Amino acid sequence: MLCSICQKNEAKVHLTQIVDDKMQKIDLCEECSKAKGVTDPAGFSLADLLLGLGTSQEAEARPAAKPGELTCPTCGLAQSDFKKSGRFGCPQCYVTFAEGLPVMLKTMHRGLRHAGKVPQAFRVKREPVDQIKLLSRRLEKAIESENFEEAAQLRDQIRALKQQAPSAS
Repeated sequence: MLCSICQKNEAKVHLTQIVDDKMQKIDLCEECSKAKGVTDPAGFSLADLLLGLGTSQEAEARPAAKPGELTCPTCGLAQSDFKKSGRFGCPQCYVTFAEGLPVMLKTMHRGLRHAGKVPQAFRVKREPVDQIKLLSRRLEKAIESENFEEAAQLRDQIRALKQQAPSAS
């Protein structure tokens, strides 16, 4: 089996990573594994190798940032490098790039808040509780604005939801 990187030498290092039920395999010859820093399995990320980032040895070989460009003092990652890869080099990068991070993330992703996924069974239990909280806030605003007709309707909706789901108090 040939090396996945150089396609010349026989692969001696075989790495497998399973993420979200998807298996990724990479086979490396001794030279490519050393060049990529695959000597310490605990400090190596297959995702980094597949993205072409490698390990800290590659970070040291990273070309110098453009003059005046913001770089991380710990790992030397430049802002342009983060924009290309979408990954930070170290925890200090979050502090270094904190000021421009919301703008960068907004362009890369749909939003700044991760909504996540909720299991169906939990969602069914959670929806009435969330609806009651929403209606309660609307009720408070209606009372503050002295809109008592709307407040009465909201109160009735809250009572109906609480009767349907007694645990949603």
